[in-house]
Amino acid sequence: MGRICLTVKFMYLLPLAAKDLSKMTKMTSPATHRWSARSVAMLLLLSLLSACSDSNSNSNNSNNSNNGDGSQGGGAEPFAELIESGIARYLGLYTPMTSETLESGVVAHAFGAGDGPLCLDGSEYRMATYDQGSDELVIFLQGGGACWSTLCSATQSAETGIPQAGILDPDREDNPVKSWNQVYLPYCDGGLHASDADNDYDGDGTPETRQRGLHNLSASLDVAVNAFPSPSRILLTGASAGAYGTTFALPLVRHLYPDVPIELVNDSGVGIGIPDDQSYLMLLMNDWNQSAFIPEECSGLPCLGEDGHLSDYQSWQLDVDTLTRRSYLTSKQDSVIALGFLQIGGPAHEAALIPELADMEARHPDRVRSWVVDGSTHTYIQRDPEATSGVGINGGVSVFDFIRAQLDDSADWVSVSD
Repeated sequence: MGRICLTVKFMYLLPLAAKDLSKMTKMTSPATHRWSARSVAMLLLLSLLSACSDSNSNSNNSNNSNNGDGSQGGGAEPFAELIESGIARYLGLYTPMTSETLESGVVAHAFGAGDGPLCLDGSEYRMATYDQGSDELVIFLQGGGACWSTLCSATQSAETGIPQAGILDPDREDNPVKSWNQVYLPYCDGGLHASDADNDYDGDGTPETRQRGLHNLSASLDVAVNAFPSPSRILLTGASAGAYGTTFALPLVRHLYPDVPIELVNDSGVGIGIPDDQSYLMLLMNDWNQSAFIPEECSGLPCLGEDGHLSDYQSWQLDVDTLTRRSYLTSKQDSVIALGFLQIGGPAHEAALIPELADMEARHPDRVRSWVVDGSTHTYIQRDPEATSGVGINGGVSVFDFIRAQLDDSADWVSVSD
């Protein structure tokens, strides 16, 4: 199938009031190829997946009070194999060209348009921090589509500021992390925040997609550790492509914050692949140059198993990192993932999802939970945190109540499903 690229207006899943959000972004493409009606439907669904320095500076400026070696309680680094494989190769290389305090108190950091952090269209990468004087920290990875060799529909540039929506709204009384400090990572690499390739997908001899997600992620985490060197705990979360991104961000966050408890909340990026088709994940990781993130085996199992899912890899992360707990928010037949990203249909997605979630919780009964609803809605943590799950539970359990129970280490933190 030829690469599909159209020029479309990117539609945010979060058309809510934004704190210093400068503009909606547009998706543009350097080439247009022949396409089918089915492919157009896939493209439009993917457009809903939401959810730097001009030179390589060798100054890290990191004053992290942690020991910096990724160890937990003086032990070995949990993800030492991945660090040795090179996933941390861009940490310490980039500092922002500008850091501007906005009227809201948010600090907007921009990295210039040189050979480092960049967005798909070659524009500068931006991220933001918000210091509320807390000793607790939210790191949020935004979503916005995907771009690989057979399909490209993704956010092309990064916005300024932090969208004041859902989990990122400090004025929302029911927000369980309303007073926490914030690090916000916009999404504009099309490779789940972890790509590292300038790709010539249209074959004209000139790379047209700057897939610098690992540069962007690393630069942002360096800013985070400088701004917030010693949090008492971290909520690492993201929506859609950003939820997938938390899987790749976790080893780097752990490396920079070795002994800090991490609560991970994955909103609509569980890691279900095409059932029994390992080649699909391999294609994506090859296009995005992500192989360093995947060890050869995970607790005795292939990390990318023949079942086609990321769950063995995620379970391995919990095996080696005992200071992390993980929860998943998802609908059973998520239309954006099932129809757009995977193209397998809602029933097949549900048939794969339910046993994978059950298996992960069985492997880690004290550290994995899921919040699952009927239907095909995509993302909740920003756009619909009042949504409830739980058949037979009085009033249901809302997204925020579920997350609050996790953060409070409450006996009420249990898996719920419609």
